Amino acid sequence: MKKVLLCVILLLTLVNCNYKNDIETTAIQASSYIVIEQSTNKILQGSNYDTQRSVASISKIMTALVVLENIDIYQYTIVPNEITTVEGSSMYLKVNDKIKIKDLLYGLLLRSGNDAAITLALTICDTIDEFVCLMNKKAEKLNMKNSFFSNPHGLDEKDNGNISTAFDMALLYSYCLQNPIFSEIISSKNYNNYVNKNKLLKNYQYCTGGKTGYTKKAKRTLITSASKDNINLIVVTLNCGNDFQTHQKIYEYYFNNYQSIKVLNKGINIFDNNELYCLKDYYFITNQTNLSLFYQIDYSSKKIKITLLDSNKRVVDYAEIRFSLINNSKQNAD
Repeated sequence: MKKVLLCVILLLTLVNCNYKNDIETTAIQASSYIVIEQSTNKILQGSNYDTQRSVASISKIMTALVVLENIDIYQYTIVPNEITTVEGSSMYLKVNDKIKIKDLLYGLLLRSGNDAAITLALTICDTIDEFVCLMNKKAEKLNMKNSFFSNPHGLDEKDNGNISTAFDMALLYSYCLQNPIFSEIISSKNYNNYVNKNKLLKNYQYCTGGKTGYTKKAKRTLITSASKDNINLIVVTLNCGNDFQTHQKIYEYYFNNYQSIKVLNKGINIFDNNELYCLKDYYFITNQTNLSLFYQIDYSSKKIKITLLDSNKRVVDYAEIRFSLINNSKQNAD
């Protein structure tokens, strides 16, 4: 069968932004960092973002993801004896307490409870090692090529801790934000008696969530997201002493100097009488004007290839998006 292709060109008129140059890497005091656009995972800026290091408690977002994909959060569980083996941040659980999975997830992500991490892991699996195996399998599935998890909490004194990179953690967080329960929890300023340790949620109006981390080995680690005018960004910093201010400075730069272009809708998109279904909204962000969008739809591979071109036909942005075909007005030719 031959591939059936549909090509569409759209001309765009954007407001002319008086934009500044990119934030200088030297202004970001972190061992590694990355900024990505959330819908396409395009890297906008970063430094040493493929360098492996302990990421401390921001790895708890993987713990939360594995739990969310394996159990009903409204179930109850019993706090195990093993919580006495971990120190550091805590929900102050007591052995043999009966507690809802949902409450443990809030304690895990808002208060970074290591006791919550152990309790959740031993609710899903018989042993911590089995749960860690699920974490690493999920990392492999998400193409987190430079990540290896050793425990559900991120402590790194008794082992090497959870090893990852700024890029891999951004990929993970982007995927997690597609889960509505995760997004609801991570964006909560407080829950019952728990106050979120992510200060940006309180101090920066465009912040939509995040997770803090710290160990002596990893130093301060932080992953956050923020949205304004359909510019949806994720920032990860590893070993950044001024992390909250750094994240806000990065967000403000992009929000003040870039614009968003919606290239696909969540749900049905119609091209040449064909209904193509996408799982979410997709955006390009740019600081240029006089642009055109070029769509190439490959019905054989179920991919939409989208290219953003400037007035000189140079590529400004590019993405390949998978779709499901609801109805097809054209048949593949022999």
